[in-house]
Amino acid sequence: MTSTLTDLQLLTELEPVVEDNINRHLSVAKDWSPHDYVPWDDGRNFAALGGEDWEVGQSPLSEVARVAMITNLLTEDNLPSYHRTIADNFSLDGAWGTWVGRWTAEENRHSIALRDYLLVTRSVDPVKLERDRMTHLELGVAAPDGYGGVLDQVVYVTIQELATRVSHRQTARVCAEPIADALLKRVATDENLHMIFYRNITAAALDVSPDQVMQSILRVTTHFVMPGEGKPDFRRNGVLMVKHGIYDLRQHLDDVLLPIFKIWRVFERDDLSAEGERCREELGLFLEKLRADVVRFEESRARAVERERARAARRSA
Repeated sequence: MTSTLTDLQLLTELEPVVEDNINRHLSVAKDWSPHDYVPWDDGRNFAALGGEDWEVGQSPLSEVARVAMITNLLTEDNLPSYHRTIADNFSLDGAWGTWVGRWTAEENRHSIALRDYLLVTRSVDPVKLERDRMTHLELGVAAPDGYGGVLDQVVYVTIQELATRVSHRQTARVCAEPIADALLKRVATDENLHMIFYRNITAAALDVSPDQVMQSILRVTTHFVMPGEGKPDFRRNGVLMVKHGIYDLRQHLDDVLLPIFKIWRVFERDDLSAEGERCREELGLFLEKLRADVVRFEESRARAVERERARAARRSA
């Protein structure tokens, strides 16, 4: 087995790659302003200022779209926890610190824009949204058991950023509203650029210490959870989002894991020791099980849809 590098050694070895990828990111990232994606003419006062408080009939969004938008916003809201986590793992010095600051500033725009859009258009209950925000931020986000160190972190955020991109794009589909569509696509573009940054760092780390990174890929993939876990109504809302194809097992496998693993050449590398090979074999077995789970899930979802159609037909008969 190759020698194990400390986090400090990894941070030092990868810092030139981080600097190169910051420069790449800045050359392609587009500056944008949250206020440009909010239809301010739609806004009016709530009761505290002499207007009318919210009721569900004011929302232009379906229940599914509301749930998806709230879930996405609360996920973005927990930026303080994410910032603390990457700062603790990456450091705030040198190129790593420059990236932490830039990433945090770009991510902060997402919650600003999403909240302004939802409140101005009266798409969601603002009182419940604020209560849920308070609860979610008080809980914060903790890394799953067993996670730790710079490699686990860059692997996790690579997968998480791409998963979030998929979720935003699919949420735009169910909103079926042009301004929401433009806003969510703009946010998804940011998430994709962030994913590319982390994916490139992980690829470089694979060349530096392939066995260590393979261990992280296995650990993160087999215990992956989205950062919204634990937020109010997370389980119920997650089930509804899965049911309507906003983010499900098929997307997690086909649109997130497999494309990332292909670029990392996870199953083509020839520089692994016995430990790295063991991790890769275990990862392959996990993916085979996930493929079987996807098929069972889709069959179950199809049966549920058919039952709902049958019930609707009986009611209308």
